[in-house]
Amino acid sequence: MKPIDLHNGRIDMRHGSGGRAMFQLVEELFLKAFDNEWLRQKNDQASFRVKEGKMVMTTDAHVVSPLFFPGGNIGSLAVHGTINDVAMSGGMPLHLSASFIIEEGFPISDLVVVTNSMAAAARDAGIAIVTGDTKVVERGKADGLFITTTGLGMVPEGGDISGNAAKPGDKIIVSGTIGDHGIAIMSMRENFDTGIISDTAALHGLVEKMVEVVPNIHSLRDPTRGGLATTLNEIASQSGVGMKISERSIPVKAGVAAACELLGLDPLYVANEGKLVAICSEPDADILLAVMKSHPLGKDAAILGEVVEDSHAFVQLETAFGGFRMVDWLAGEALPRIC
Repeated sequence: MKPIDLHNGRIDMRHGSGGRAMFQLVEELFLKAFDNEWLRQKNDQASFRVKEGKMVMTTDAHVVSPLFFPGGNIGSLAVHGTINDVAMSGGMPLHLSASFIIEEGFPISDLVVVTNSMAAAARDAGIAIVTGDTKVVERGKADGLFITTTGLGMVPEGGDISGNAAKPGDKIIVSGTIGDHGIAIMSMRENFDTGIISDTAALHGLVEKMVEVVPNIHSLRDPTRGGLATTLNEIASQSGVGMKISERSIPVKAGVAAACELLGLDPLYVANEGKLVAICSEPDADILLAVMKSHPLGKDAAILGEVVEDSHAFVQLETAFGGFRMVDWLAGEALPRIC
């Protein structure tokens, strides 16, 4: 067979049939981009050794629209998002798997860009994509491309970071400005220029530094869909506590604030893909904040407020005017298809 036309070719149903065309797609695109010792074995699974400790596993489906956005694309997003879910346990990611659902007619040149972006993101993070799967569906059934990634990692012995471990008196810290990813997606979708790029990034390096200095962090979470507001409500509900945060302390870029005002959005509910929320004891807060600020992905970190006793698990915001308002869960879908 002729080599795949990586520049002008299109995906057709043969590429998902399990036959020679599919083998060729895997060999000439995915295997070449993701090359590592496990993929070269060409098995339907990957076998590898792990160190002692607790294993952590996560899986995530990515259906972002548009597929390409300022600061990244669905490929880098798929790698970063899964790494971050592993890292929020305090664990370090080991390996990823990747499953592609590709729509008939999808440009192979776009698939090359996405695949190379995934490979670069994994390589920069120091991990490997060791196994995967490819399916092709009829035209109109997949909106171009869907990617599902599964991540495995290890949590060192003694590590016990969890969403149900927040305690009254704890401090709430965010690693940087909120809403960047969601506004980057919306600016592409609505065709207006904000100058905002997605914050998509792998956070395990930041988490590693944080855990080294403050090993007894209580909770970590990355505020993706539903934004900071929904993440704080999730942790409050899991831990059976309330939270009080200050509007003045929340870092928001001027471009994000302006776009949210124009679009009628609240930055608290806009998605992020390279930020985390950390909850730790009050004596550890300033130490942890300093560590976060010393890392490129935490340079804009800020203490937002504190955990309080509240059987209703309410999250409250002290406004810039000195009053308080409830910060509820996201209702509906403010920004569809952002991850």
